[in-house]
Amino acid sequence: MSLLEVKALTKAFGALVAVNNIELTVEKGMVHSIIGPNGAGKTTLFNLLAGTYPPTTGTITFNGKNITCLKVFERSRIGIGRSYQITTIFPELTVHENVRLAVQSRGKNSFSMLRKVTDLKEVEEKTAAILDEMGLGEFKDQKAGTIPYGSQRSLDVAIALATEPILLLLDEPTSGMSVEGTHKMIDLIKKVSKGFSTVLIEHHMNVVMSISDNITVLHQGSIIAEGPPGSVQKNKEVMKAYLGEKKSW
Repeated sequence: MSLLEVKALTKAFGALVAVNNIELTVEKGMVHSIIGPNGAGKTTLFNLLAGTYPPTTGTITFNGKNITCLKVFERSRIGIGRSYQITTIFPELTVHENVRLAVQSRGKNSFSMLRKVTDLKEVEEKTAAILDEMGLGEFKDQKAGTIPYGSQRSLDVAIALATEPILLLLDEPTSGMSVEGTHKMIDLIKKVSKGFSTVLIEHHMNVVMSISDNITVLHQGSIIAEGPPGSVQKNKEVMKAYLGEKKSW
């Protein structure tokens, strides 16, 4: 059984059909990227998967359960984590506090004032482990809004990881980053994605080609190609859709 299955998914905004009859399958343990030229419908599809938008028609099944009507927080509770193109960190809290809050949100007693000392210890240990894994340990006591932009992007992913996802949705994680920062993020995604499935939207083709197991290409709201990086890269329809746009592959 596939982890995520999308059937006949359509989203219309009035007369504009942004996503048109999409069929999509995400397998367990895979990095599945969604690409396409500007206006292809990538962000709309991503928001449908995350629960930000309700679909006009179609169904979304996750782990065998129909989640089409579930809200964002309900999807988070069942194991769908998400990072955003624009960071959603708490800038006035420390880096450590940002991640700790996300870790606590998954505890049985969440934010109870009467938690056991052992529970608090587990939260601190998990928080420290995530910060180390994401290379954020050196910033743990700094306010999140003061650390470098690339590290803020990493913190956004760290917060998503702290919610213990089965499926991680990453919305352009290298957006606005330097070349060095982009390479660091590629390495981080390769590292952390080993434990679960990942759906990635990304404009940088070198990122997509280097970390994806499978790629879905959208154009004008519809899928025009799907497959491993090598076959997508050579696909004539994909090349035609990108004609006139700069490609880095």
